[in-house]
Amino acid sequence: MSKSLAMVLAGGAGTRLEPLTRERAKPAVPFGGRYRIIDFCLSNFVNSGIYKIKVLTQYKSDSLNNHLSRAWRMAAFMGHYCEPVPAQMRTGGDWYKGSVDAIFQNLNLISDEQPEHVYVFGADHIYLMDVTQMEAFHRQRQADCTVAAIPVPIEEGSQFGIIDVDENGAILNFLEKPKNPPPMPNNPRMCLASMGNYLFNTPVLVEEVIQDAKEPNSSHDFGKSILTQLHKHARVFAYDFATNIVPGQTQNERGYWRDVGNIDAYYAANMDTVAVEPVFNLYNRQWPVSTHVASLPPAKFVFADFDKSRAGYATDSMVSEGCIISGGRVNRSILSPQVRINSYSEVSDSILLENVEVGRHSIIKKAIIDKNVTIPPKTTIGVNLEEDRKRFHVTDSGIVVIAKGTLIS
Repeated sequence: MSKSLAMVLAGGAGTRLEPLTRERAKPAVPFGGRYRIIDFCLSNFVNSGIYKIKVLTQYKSDSLNNHLSRAWRMAAFMGHYCEPVPAQMRTGGDWYKGSVDAIFQNLNLISDEQPEHVYVFGADHIYLMDVTQMEAFHRQRQADCTVAAIPVPIEEGSQFGIIDVDENGAILNFLEKPKNPPPMPNNPRMCLASMGNYLFNTPVLVEEVIQDAKEPNSSHDFGKSILTQLHKHARVFAYDFATNIVPGQTQNERGYWRDVGNIDAYYAANMDTVAVEPVFNLYNRQWPVSTHVASLPPAKFVFADFDKSRAGYATDSMVSEGCIISGGRVNRSILSPQVRINSYSEVSDSILLENVEVGRHSIIKKAIIDKNVTIPPKTTIGVNLEEDRKRFHVTDSGIVVIAKGTLIS
């Protein structure tokens, strides 16, 4: 595995996650209380024994760069690294024109490292994966390129880039959001959707991105520009992510992958973590998700008289370090570090990011509240959506989102 290099694409603007991406890149958006979205991709590589990782950044990268420098310092004396690479404009005056162009502008990283294989993975999906199993599949098939794919119901195939394969997994065609997706072999109810994660033999990757750079009309996207043509002249296979086995994972969790590209998807994926038997389990000691851990005291719950309304407790929730539940009630919610819930307040079905304070007698329902927001006493959020729309962002499904640092009067 020491001959493999991981290149993680973390430069997207993430506009569909507004206002959470108003001041940060999408991979830097907090998730699951104490993590960032990018932590899942990076943890998968490190847990799999891939210790050479380049993170290609671009838009609003300060928060992401700070997180990488604090959370992902690796053993440099052993040749291990997880390094942010800002857009350097090495090939001209343009920022990255697409995922392929991001690799093209950083070919020097590949020539410096001279790996046998290069992983090209996105930084903005939520999943657990042992990538060594994908590489074993790649070697067994003697592939030039392997694409990670996930089975989805065929009626949902028009939402994804769909891969048509034969019984051995060889790619016959790559279709971008087809109206009539081709079914999986031996399973007419499912089709294979690309996860946007690729494993290349290095010479093949280098040749393809150089050729793509010469095409003035190319979209410079791996799905649209490379995969639609590569299978015609190279050995390209699809790796079925549903077959990936992560140590410590239950059958209920296997094959979990979410593209948290919009607020509704982001909210739903967070809520997947809080059930008694979650479909996405953050408590798997055999496959830990790593992140930056601040020096904060443990969470505290105060006022224990359950005969009165001033009892501090949380049910079906995740409460991070430094939180104080001071006489308030929390249900089916996720609290990031240093959140304070004051007396007589109720928080349900919500995600509160770092340093949020909820004032007394407040009611918060189905909301996402970004960092450094103070909710005044006797405030209601998520109760009257028409009133909420006058002040905050509200999705079509009724999720209220309050931007970072919003002043609420």
